Amino acid sequence: MRGAGPFDPTRPNIARVWDYWLGGKDNYAVDRELAEKLLAIHPASAQMARENRAFLQRAVRYVAARGVGQFIDVGAGLPTALNTHDVAQDVNPDARVAYVDNDPVVIAHGRSLLARSPGVVVVPGDVRDPRSILSDAALTEHVDLAEPTCVILSAILHFSEAATARDIASVFIEAMSPGSYLIISVGSGAPREGNRFASAYTAARIHIHSRDELSTFFGDLDLVPPGVAAVRCWRGDDPADVRAPRSATFLCGVGRKR
Repeated sequence: MRGAGPFDPTRPNIARVWDYWLGGKDNYAVDRELAEKLLAIHPASAQMARENRAFLQRAVRYVAARGVGQFIDVGAGLPTALNTHDVAQDVNPDARVAYVDNDPVVIAHGRSLLARSPGVVVVPGDVRDPRSILSDAALTEHVDLAEPTCVILSAILHFSEAATARDIASVFIEAMSPGSYLIISVGSGAPREGNRFASAYTAARIHIHSRDELSTFFGDLDLVPPGVAAVRCWRGDDPADVRAPRSATFLCGVGRKR
C-alpha cells in the first residue's frame, strides 16, 4: 500500500515520496526529507522509481495491444505523467481503468484529476483486502471481471511479507477470467543494502522479495517472456535495451491466465 490513515502533512507519505522521486509537485518538506535520506543510502532509488514507472507503461501497452480493455491499478499512487489510462487508451480509446488506493490524499487527487477522463473511476480500497476491492460497487459497475482484465500490483507487494503477498495475488488471479493479465513489480536487492533501505523507509515497512519468491506470486499463470526480470530488462513489444545489472532494482513480471 502507498500510505494509510487520514491526511497528515507532518508525517512522510509513501505516495508523496514517490511523487518527489518521479519529479512531481504533490509532496511536502517531510516527504522530501525522507526521500533525500533514502537517496543518501541508495542513490539510485529515484532512478529505480522512474524505471519501474517506465516498465509499467510498457507492460500496460503490451497488454492493451493483446485486446484487453479493462485495467485495475491497485495502489495506484498520485497521478503523474502517462498514467495507466493514458497508455491503455492510446492503444484502445475505449479502455476502462479503475484506480484503487487506500490513501485519502491519492483518492482526493485522483477524483479531481483522473476521474475527469472518460473510462476512468477512482475507488478507495486496501490491497490487504483484495476481496473487498473486487466486490466494491463502483468497481464492479465499471469493470466486468467476466471479461479479460488486467490487474496491476506495481511497487506494492513489497509492503507485505512473501506469504501475504502470494495470498493477495492469488485472490486476484482466482477472480480473473481466461485471457486476463497480472502485472507485478517489487523492490529487490542485496540483503545488506535492502535492510538499510527498509530500516530508513519510515513511511511503511518494506519486505525485500527474491526473484524466486516473486515467481510464486504468479501462481500457474503463463509468464510473458522474459519471465521474472529486472524492470529495465522487461521490454514487451519495445526493442531490447541491454544494460548492466545493478545490485538493487525492481523485479517484475507479467502473467497471463489461460
